[in-house]
Amino acid sequence: MEREPMRIREGYLVKKGSMFNTWKPMWVVLLEDGIEFYKRKADNSPKGMIPLKGSSIHSPCQDFGKRMFVFKLTVAKQQDHFFQAAYLEERDAWVRDIKKAIHRIDGGQRFARKSTRKSIRLPETINLSALYLSMKDPEKGIKELKLEKDKRVFNHCFTGTCVIDWLVSSSSVRNRKEGLLLASSLLSEGYLQPAGDTSKAAAEGLSDTPFLDLSDAYYYFPDSGFFCEGYSSDDDVVLKEEFRGTIVKQGCLLKQGHRRKNWKVRKFVLRDDPAYLHYYDPAGGEEPLGAIHLRGCVVTAVEDMPDTKKCDVDNILFEIITANEIHYYLQAASSTERTEWIKAIQSVARTGK
Repeated sequence: MEREPMRIREGYLVKKGSMFNTWKPMWVVLLEDGIEFYKRKADNSPKGMIPLKGSSIHSPCQDFGKRMFVFKLTVAKQQDHFFQAAYLEERDAWVRDIKKAIHRIDGGQRFARKSTRKSIRLPETINLSALYLSMKDPEKGIKELKLEKDKRVFNHCFTGTCVIDWLVSSSSVRNRKEGLLLASSLLSEGYLQPAGDTSKAAAEGLSDTPFLDLSDAYYYFPDSGFFCEGYSSDDDVVLKEEFRGTIVKQGCLLKQGHRRKNWKVRKFVLRDDPAYLHYYDPAGGEEPLGAIHLRGCVVTAVEDMPDTKKCDVDNILFEIITANEIHYYLQAASSTERTEWIKAIQSVARTGK
């Protein structure tokens, strides 16, 4: 029986239409021999498939000056396919893995990556389910802590270093290298979950290993009482929201109106449960003027929008495309702030309800 092609990478990207200059969010899956793209993550059948044999990839791609972090895939039949990532590191990760897959195909090899489940050869005596129960033991297991990072409080979690320390001290592994492999396996099987940007980025393939033996990489047990709280930049106290969920990020942005295309300053509050970006009148008022539902959305940086008055500063605009393909254009105060908003919205869009 022929083996199913391995999934190397998957996630939402913005894809240019093949006939018209329209950009739509797609759930993109990189396989060993091709790229499948779906209208939604939950769809069973792809909208199309791009073969990688004989293909070439170009990055950075400057064909669309107003769209940033675009890469181009040219197939053997000289057809071009354009994809847009949300930020630089995400684009480079996609390009790296696609290049590696193309190289493997041209050399007649299977794709292989150090951090894949296949490369983690665990002893037959190790039972991940039993190990998980030992790790959760109230007396001898890993202690769940309240940790703080980037003005956020992570409750009922622990660091990657604590996990490796416990595996070594409990004689589950002989050294930290073996512990890293075992922890990566626990993560891939869902016994551990990443908490925070550092551990989530590694789990998504943006690091050499999916699990990090670091004191600032946070993890939690999936059936624990884990939750995250945001801090206010003004009074440095835990926020008490009238809405369900915790505030991940808040601040003022310029928002383009849907009807008149004019720009107005709005105060934005990003919550993780449910996954909404509420916006308010910055002059005051407790009731939001509206909300952007982020579950399944795609967010990308853009240079400028057509048919609108150009903003004063470049490299600070970004676009949110919701699951039902409504486009929202926002402007941050700086390129750094824009990147922070994009990463925060991406995180909530993946994990929020």
